[in-house]
Amino acid sequence: MGKYSLKHSYIIVLCKISTFIIDKPLKFEHNHSDMDFRNDLELLAPAGTLTNLTTAINAGCDAVYFGVDGFNMRQNNSAKFTLDDLSEIATTCHAKNVKCYLALNTLVYDQNIDAMKKAIDAVKASGVDAIITFDMSALVYAKEVGVEVHISTQHSISNIEAVKFFANWADRVVLARELSLEDVKYIVDEIKNQDVRGPKGELVEVEIFVHGAMCVSVSGRCGMSLYMNKTSANCGQCTQPCRRPYEIKDKFTGKSLVVDNEYVMSPEDLCTIGMLDEIIATGVVSLKVEGRSRSAEYVDVVIRTYREAITAIKNDTYTKEKVEQWNKDLGTVFNRGKSEGFYRGLPWGAWSKGSDSQATQKKVLVGTIKHYYANIGVAEVDIHASDLKEGDEIVINGNTTGVLRMKAKGMILNETSVDYVKQGDLVTFVVPEKVRSSDKLYKLVDVKG
Repeated sequence: MGKYSLKHSYIIVLCKISTFIIDKPLKFEHNHSDMDFRNDLELLAPAGTLTNLTTAINAGCDAVYFGVDGFNMRQNNSAKFTLDDLSEIATTCHAKNVKCYLALNTLVYDQNIDAMKKAIDAVKASGVDAIITFDMSALVYAKEVGVEVHISTQHSISNIEAVKFFANWADRVVLARELSLEDVKYIVDEIKNQDVRGPKGELVEVEIFVHGAMCVSVSGRCGMSLYMNKTSANCGQCTQPCRRPYEIKDKFTGKSLVVDNEYVMSPEDLCTIGMLDEIIATGVVSLKVEGRSRSAEYVDVVIRTYREAITAIKNDTYTKEKVEQWNKDLGTVFNRGKSEGFYRGLPWGAWSKGSDSQATQKKVLVGTIKHYYANIGVAEVDIHASDLKEGDEIVINGNTTGVLRMKAKGMILNETSVDYVKQGDLVTFVVPEKVRSSDKLYKLVDVKG
């Protein structure tokens, strides 16, 4: 790619953003008492690893999405799934009445066609519920073999005509991230009004993002990583150069301009917990959480929090006070600040303060579970990394366990009750749920601002 390509990618971004500088209501109007709460509303969780998959299920998701090596938009994830894992994933999810979707949303070149078909055949054989994709070759082949298709947000579907076009192949569309609530509701309503149906014969479903990282290119297809580092974001290899600090330089004088925030291309994270009632009122089917590369603790906190909020909305107990607490809870895990995205209009100034997380807590490795005595509910822990005090907030996680949060209480060392243990100690204490040998134990420490 040359200089033109980089400029072109920025023009695309600017054009996308500029389309939303229009006179629109910034508040989507609805009435709680009149809300038709859909029983098929889906909370869709990211599952980048087996631990995160278990965590998402335990936290209360209705469905998970994941990638596999070769077609994964999160190729930098060190714990990738492979096609050999599909049957186990499907079995694990379906045993808990959870759906599972495989994200095959990278670019497919001619040399990838056979591998793409092999992946879709594996989906068909394993019982995975659907694929998420945007390459036309994948859409066509999936329909040929009878695999359900969800159109990726990378297609930037922004109007009902696009939905009608893709309904030839897809039963669900993930709408463009640039849309307002008003736009989303219009599309949902028009699907009903125009009776737009997918290959299954059902009305096309609508999915939107409600939480997680946002890209400076909004719905994707960024060329910046490829231009700067020869690693394609559209093939899952984004190095996120947009998250770095930049300066504006006058090429004639050589002087740099002072800007209010040097992270001029790094958006804050999407967080819609304070407007979730308005989002549900649009009639969308699926609420998607971004974060396949994030930690199990992130998945646990975010999915549990949104599950609580959905339940509160359904029971008409969704209050300002609860939203404040949920925002605090969400702030304890990885985030780059919080923004409502484009749902209320153009998010002016919604840029992160840096490339690192703004979480109010961090986890510190303490030790490893050596044994769990199920008959008495006690775990034996090798304290090999850091000390632990009575009352410390701790997290235990593992592939099968998922994430278990609790406080360290009733520690026993050498048959003596203690309130402090250090590296080298072998301690036991009561754990309310089953944990497994080799699970890791962390303590949560407040991050000082």
